[in-house]
Amino acid sequence: MSREVGLDLVEVAPNSDPPVCRVMDYGKFRYEAQKKAQEARKKSKGGQLKEIKLRPHTEEHDLGFKLKNLRKFLDKKNKVKVTVFFRGREMAYTDAGVAMLNRVAEEVKEVGSMEQAPTREARNRMTMVIVPR
Repeated sequence: MSREVGLDLVEVAPNSDPPVCRVMDYGKFRYEAQKKAQEARKKSKGGQLKEIKLRPHTEEHDLGFKLKNLRKFLDKKNKVKVTVFFRGREMAYTDAGVAMLNRVAEEVKEVGSMEQAPTREARNRMTMVIVPR
């Protein structure tokens, strides 16, 4: 039957009883499946995770640059992971790290919202995740 029509006989469900086959143009089917997968990848690209790294005593000017980049990432619909690193004696001042992360969340609240609150990820690192609105 498939030869008469000039199409391919494609096994659709080989594990069923009896196996199911369809008469179709296999090249066209593969092309359409490839296009569908490409479209799905294109739509999901905005979900990238970017990271901004800070220290508990990052100066005002440097923090301004980091916040500008964070806003840029959120405008492009990317998630942003904000990380505060502690070194040496800074580990005694984890409250400064929490204050820094809360300040960052407050500064960008018009373009993004906090998905994950500030948490201690490791002994010397504290993180939070911000998603675009």
